Amino acid sequence: MFASLRTRNYRYFVAGASVSLIGVWMQRVAQDWLVLDLSHGSAVALGIAAALQFAPTLVLSLWAGVLADRMDKRKLLIGLQTAMGLCALALGLLVVTGAAQLWHVYALCLALGCFTAVETPVRQSFVVEMVGKDQVTNAVALNSMNFNMARITGPAIAGVLITLIGTGWVFLLNAATFVAVILGLFLMNPAQLHRSPPVPRAKGQLREGLRYVRGRKDLVVVMVLVFFVSTFGLNFSTTLAVVARNVFQRDADGYGLLSTLLAAGTFLGALLAARRSTKGKPRLRVMIGGAIVFGILEIVVGLMPTFTALGLMLIPTGIAVMTFTTTANSTVQLAVRPDMRGRVMGLYMLVFLGGTPLGSPVMGWVAQEYGGQAPLLVGGIVSLLAAIVCGAVLAGRGGIRRPVGRWSRFRAGRRA
Repeated sequence: MFASLRTRNYRYFVAGASVSLIGVWMQRVAQDWLVLDLSHGSAVALGIAAALQFAPTLVLSLWAGVLADRMDKRKLLIGLQTAMGLCALALGLLVVTGAAQLWHVYALCLALGCFTAVETPVRQSFVVEMVGKDQVTNAVALNSMNFNMARITGPAIAGVLITLIGTGWVFLLNAATFVAVILGLFLMNPAQLHRSPPVPRAKGQLREGLRYVRGRKDLVVVMVLVFFVSTFGLNFSTTLAVVARNVFQRDADGYGLLSTLLAAGTFLGALLAARRSTKGKPRLRVMIGGAIVFGILEIVVGLMPTFTALGLMLIPTGIAVMTFTTTANSTVQLAVRPDMRGRVMGLYMLVFLGGTPLGSPVMGWVAQEYGGQAPLLVGGIVSLLAAIVCGAVLAGRGGIRRPVGRWSRFRAGRRA
């Protein structure tokens, strides 16, 4: 189940990321709470902050995929992680000194979003370089376990720290945690990376990547499904803060508890995904089934009448979320040619995160007009319908096909 950890470079990556990700999740809770405080509880303001943080994905993620195919991913990640840490430092100093205003938060959300939009596709395509193609499914699942372990501990720590020392010091602590992931990247041995030949700089490489995906109808359907689920279903960053504060009149620790319960479910889902990865390649029915179950469970969460019932239902919902997202991610990575992986993952992250600038303000408006739990109902219905339709289309086309042709023959020749 932990086969990828046998790889030295990947161990350094996971060790550094495990520390940094706790800080990232602490900041997410603190940032949401800061926006609600500065805006006097406005769900729309919270949606705007989320939209600004994810809007750069619409513009930059595709070009980030081109950079990932051209450049040294490890060096790129060092620079990008440094820039993200500086954003946290700036926000923390503004809050601690009492100078923070809502527009400051919006501006730093946008700056952080720009760096994140480039970093995410580079990091996603770097996984296969660290562990090799045979272990990529396991590594994706372990990354999700690491991510969600941080998602369990980070919000819980943040909820306590916000009450004790305020949001500003949480941002400063997050800035300090970036040292760990940067150090892990520095300690890697570049000679042990499974690098494919870099793609030479040339005109039209972005269009080439888009044409490649357009010619793969199976990939198009998967990305359509990912778009609808992530844009309308995965609205918890906006919804849970509103539900805790406006529906159940809880403080920051209540929001942290809801985030922790959801993260506990996603951690269990990632653990199950890691166990499945030892049994072969990701399966279509697992991906579609995860999306269907998630849609149903999110509807149920939206109907829960008490804080406790809603929190407990977030655990199985998180399992379904992670079953879908880890399977979709590894399916796409294994289905593309290595020389296209950066660009395809750039497009994948565009549809996975790029819909947030659309979905967050819409869901914020739905929450304000129809109640804090209404976005959960809407997101669940949209996710369920999208999963049923896309699952039927993929089943009719015979599922996901693996890369064949010139690249496969080249790889076979190298092995011989």
